[in-house]
Amino acid sequence: MKQNIRLAITMSFLLCIALSAVSQTHNLTGRVTDSSGAPLVQATITATAAHTTAAMGHTSAASTIGTLTDQQGRYSLTLPSGTHTIQVSYVGYQTDTLTISLNRNRRQDFRLADDAQALQGVEVYGKSQSQQLREGALAVSAIDVKQLASSLHNITQLVDRSTGVKVREEGGLGSDFDLSINGLSGNSVRYFLDGIPLDTKGSGITLANLPVNIIERIEIYKGVVPAHFGTDALGGAINIVTKEAQRNYLDASYGIGSFHTHKADLTAQVIEPRTGLIVRPTLGVNYARNDYMMKGIELWDEESRKYLPQNRRRFHDDYFSLMAQVEAGVSNRPWADNLWVWASLTKTDKEIQTGSVQTKVVGMAHRESEAWSVGARYAKRDFLLKGLKLNLTLSHTWDHALTVDTAYRQYNWNGTYIISSRNETNGRARTMRHIRRPLTTVRANFDYPLHPQHGLNFNYALDRVGNNRTDDVDADFEAANDVVTNHILSLAYNQQLFDQRMENLFFLKEYVNSPHIRQTDLPSVTGSREVQGRTTKSYLGYGLGLRYTLCDPLSAKLSFEHSVRMPTARELLGNGSTIYANVALDPERSNNFNATLFGTWHPAAGHTLYYEANGFLRQVESFIQPVISEKEGTLQYQNQPAIHIKGIEAEVRYAYQDRLQLAANVSYQDARDQQRLKTDGKPSATFGNRVPNRPWLFSSVEASYTLHDLLQRNSQLRLGCAYQWVHWYFLTWEAYGSKESKARIPEQHLLSADLTYSWGNGRYNLALECTNLLDKTIYDKYKLQKPGRAWFAKFRLFLQ
Repeated sequence: MKQNIRLAITMSFLLCIALSAVSQTHNLTGRVTDSSGAPLVQATITATAAHTTAAMGHTSAASTIGTLTDQQGRYSLTLPSGTHTIQVSYVGYQTDTLTISLNRNRRQDFRLADDAQALQGVEVYGKSQSQQLREGALAVSAIDVKQLASSLHNITQLVDRSTGVKVREEGGLGSDFDLSINGLSGNSVRYFLDGIPLDTKGSGITLANLPVNIIERIEIYKGVVPAHFGTDALGGAINIVTKEAQRNYLDASYGIGSFHTHKADLTAQVIEPRTGLIVRPTLGVNYARNDYMMKGIELWDEESRKYLPQNRRRFHDDYFSLMAQVEAGVSNRPWADNLWVWASLTKTDKEIQTGSVQTKVVGMAHRESEAWSVGARYAKRDFLLKGLKLNLTLSHTWDHALTVDTAYRQYNWNGTYIISSRNETNGRARTMRHIRRPLTTVRANFDYPLHPQHGLNFNYALDRVGNNRTDDVDADFEAANDVVTNHILSLAYNQQLFDQRMENLFFLKEYVNSPHIRQTDLPSVTGSREVQGRTTKSYLGYGLGLRYTLCDPLSAKLSFEHSVRMPTARELLGNGSTIYANVALDPERSNNFNATLFGTWHPAAGHTLYYEANGFLRQVESFIQPVISEKEGTLQYQNQPAIHIKGIEAEVRYAYQDRLQLAANVSYQDARDQQRLKTDGKPSATFGNRVPNRPWLFSSVEASYTLHDLLQRNSQLRLGCAYQWVHWYFLTWEAYGSKESKARIPEQHLLSADLTYSWGNGRYNLALECTNLLDKTIYDKYKLQKPGRAWFAKFRLFLQ
């Protein structure tokens, strides 16, 4: 109760400060198009007004406010009452200027004519949405995917090469993976699709099987997550932004690769001209046998009568996924800026090859999942009040997973087995475990401009997930239906000062966690006897972001958040097979700091250099850590009293026109155990140790060159390569065992190359990629072996 009162007082105080900036303002909105009516994206709109001082009887210096159009050519400016000169410009088009008198909300569209005069010797440098995001007040990376859609077949590879980010997969396509941002990983990182939790598409959808063709860019928030996402992310968040267009189009691709891999994606848009109804179907299919070679596996050799390292192919690792979705909606209506409804189906079938350790070989068990989802999103400017913007999202997902483990067998890497008295995955009775996790989400966001340079944002988020567990064959299994409900409320105040040279952001968050635990099985392992019924607790979070442009090529920013993360259903309730529940888990809490220097420099015509250096600190309490049982090959999430992570990362990017692209980054992350005493009061041997099983020093280098009009006009050939290096790290705590016997994950070297040829002005695209070109033995978490050299070919057809 005290926390709620404190939150109310603080929010009221923040609201009073912001309201002091209120003046009489009106909204100027509209669209910018070319002569054919096609939207002009990133067109510049500026409004200049001369302010008259009545007491002195003279005119002061004019003030200018500007913005850029979005993907649909739309713009919005909040301006004070009076006369304004509006100027609209876009490279290659004639500038349009209009003087208006503004005393109420007004819509003004612009249609720009082509500029017949060629620009001689003039360099124009625009800022993409990704660049604008990087130059905001928070620590964030942005990756443009649209230009790489023809060559990419898996966006996890692209994310893995980003500064401060490391993706660790347990095997080939469809395997579980762990993504870390600045040292915090797993469920500390949240995933979104256009600001909506990715979980709404079902538990089977991940970054690895999301259709690449639908993606515009990837936003990676580090440590401090904007309040409008309405999430309890501790380590950061990844937001996948999909493409938007105002034209009919068809985008289809098919790829085939090593280890019997097949990937097919299709997305389209159809606009009914009479009603303006927009329909977008999406389809993504993935299949892989994952029968790559496992190198150096210790197997019994009859001749020598001892265990020797041998090579064997994986034999029980087939994976299939399907995502099908249909969206329908309208835009730019008097009663709605956007109204969309959607329905989706996702399905995965996965054979389980290993447990959480490589010595555990599985030959029969498999997992299936199916999820249906429906939802709607609504956006409206001037909702109830002038200037108030509403964004509302509702969704419900029926998610069903089945794990089948009925074979009493113990396999080895030869593919042979012996009869045993236990199942394969956790050494217990036969199971056909059903887990139904219905998920309901609500997102309501209100944005109000108090002044052209000041604004308020309020966000409410609800997530309710069930956990209905049953078993078809295990008579001793106790069915249960648990529920976890989270409410997150946030209020943010933002301001732009000194002609936008300074940007400030302040926010508060209230987290309300309300689990309802009914399961009682395995109480000695899961803690289910001590935690029963419904409990509700609330937690307060807060943060800020500051950015100041020192000079044109150099800016500095600082961000901080006291963040809280509630345990997810997977951590709290397990997955019914390889992950045990731990219903006594406490939420994680962390103080996250970022300090960044960055800038963009144009040393000569056609040359662009972007550079960034970021230092960070994460002080985490009740850290949720997966703990492995090597005997059973299972894991359980447990609280670690305290973990401190500090580090530094740097990135440099260079571009010459639209031909040469170079990028390099390096990341250092030092995560240390801060628990001095064990639960029995004795000194902890791991105090001050690096947290095991996670990379702490790694880097990436990328290069690409594009040749234009090769063989025919309106064609291009892109050649690219990427190199990744990871320093060795300990598999377990470095305090355990002798120096010679400590398990290590060795140093990693991964080289990849690709080429893409496009012709017909981007209509036809053919790509060839080779990953792990040197065929190195690559390991990931828990020293699980990944595929060797792999080839992938992809053809993409884009019609509009």
